[in-house]
Amino acid sequence: MSKKTYSAISRRKFLVGAGTLYAALALGLPVLSSGCNGGSEATKVKVGFSICYSGAAAEKGRPMGDGKLDCMKYINEELGGVSGHEIDVIWRDNNYNQTMATNIVTELMDAGCLLFTTNSSAMMTASATTANRDSFPGIAVFSSPTLTNPPQHIYAQMPDYGDDWAAFANYYLENLWQGTGKPKMALHLLNNSTGAGARSAAELLAEDMNIDLVTIEEHTTETLSEIESLNRIKALEPDVLYISSTPQPTSIIIKDAVDLGMYPGITIALGHAGITDQLVELAGASVVEGVYGVYPTVKWGDEVPAMAKMTEYCQAEHPEDYGNMDYITCWAEGLIVAEILRLAIENVGVDNLTPQAVEEQGFKKLNNFDVGGLHGPVTYTEGDNRLSKSVRVFQVQSGEIKPITGWIEAPQIPYNF
Repeated sequence: MSKKTYSAISRRKFLVGAGTLYAALALGLPVLSSGCNGGSEATKVKVGFSICYSGAAAEKGRPMGDGKLDCMKYINEELGGVSGHEIDVIWRDNNYNQTMATNIVTELMDAGCLLFTTNSSAMMTASATTANRDSFPGIAVFSSPTLTNPPQHIYAQMPDYGDDWAAFANYYLENLWQGTGKPKMALHLLNNSTGAGARSAAELLAEDMNIDLVTIEEHTTETLSEIESLNRIKALEPDVLYISSTPQPTSIIIKDAVDLGMYPGITIALGHAGITDQLVELAGASVVEGVYGVYPTVKWGDEVPAMAKMTEYCQAEHPEDYGNMDYITCWAEGLIVAEILRLAIENVGVDNLTPQAVEEQGFKKLNNFDVGGLHGPVTYTEGDNRLSKSVRVFQVQSGEIKPITGWIEAPQIPYNF
């Protein structure tokens, strides 16, 4: 495992004058005040990022890692850090490997990090036992309900994979289903927490929603063909095929469904791990035309306050990521991390920061924080460790992933894990 640290600045840069402060306010970003501690070097605040830059989910992990590190660069270099304190990011590539992720969370604690983040529910699942045991607060950008139910020290940045399923199922019933009786739905799920989250919600809610859950199939991240599983699904004549997976296996499932004559024909819908521009590239625009998906952010080019600055950094630092909504999720994550630290410093002072203080006086003080419009407002609610609670339904149209609904509130699902 390569060990890398990310230092976003080469020299101290602080907010000077009202112009920069006004720019931050106009963008809807956290107001991070400067402070020189009487001319001495300000204390750095450490955070840890566990990123799947390589491995089976690298098509998602790379743009997500780029987004969060670019945002840290912006916060440090343009906004002077948090309350005048540089954010010192220690990041590691977890290779989308559970053992590596488990080791990394221990390393980040030992390095003095105040909080940590992961891109994926799978990597947070591997990290959560250690983090919860040691009261080390963490944020999963993409999350599964088992990570936050019951609520402990892990937080979901946005609605989870179970929320995705519930949001689409409700949209389908209200807008697409034109048959009689119950619509028949088949699930095709990645064999980790990405799939398990959708399964948990479907098994809990389908009957009450009047949906016939006809079968649940699973696949691996390395799958090369799902013809056999799709033939079993095809024999059941479902109306909907719901896939909760990452882009690579999702592309294979959809291409196989096309080869079997299942699609176009049935409705195909995806959880937010799969509905990205990477899917369109992997499967081909004509193959995924008309596919639905649920995603918790805006799309590129939407007129929201944070779009211009994020676009500036993406095009300068990682132009290959432009258009990929996964980058958006982690730019927003960077803003949330900064706001958590700002609140904690404001409430207890930088010299009294510990992971526990950051959780109690940072995470749990989040109240309607606006990430520049990139996704729903961020609020901690006692008993619900999901921070943002809004999603939108998208559809692939003419090769582009386009929103077809406004924001849909994702109510807390009453799991009993």
